Amino acid sequence: MPQIKMRGIKLEQVKNASKEMIDSLENIIKCPRDYFTVEHIPSTFVMDGNVVDGYPFIEVLWFDRGQEVQDEVAKKITRIMRKQGCNDMDIIFYALKKDKYYENGEHF
Repeated sequence: MPQIKMRGIKLEQVKNASKEMIDSLENIIKCPRDYFTVEHIPSTFVMDGNVVDGYPFIEVLWFDRGQEVQDEVAKKITRIMRKQGCNDMDIIFYALKKDKYYENGEHF
């Protein structure tokens, strides 16, 4: 169920990275590939009244897997996205609580 949400990144870059990303992360996180979602979020960045290029932000929503796994995931995502031309990026992890996450009305 890891959800990877990307903004400030071109759709083509996300599409090109998606297969390698899931291939790599399913081994690191130890969950099936059909649990993952990768979402491209179109956004417009504005500064001083002008539209400007956005800074790449990647959000990972998941059930916490510990600092070591989180560090490995962050490094892997960074390497993959750099291949797509994203030299700088922020990756933010949000740990979801199983008793607050519902699927079809039932929490985990």
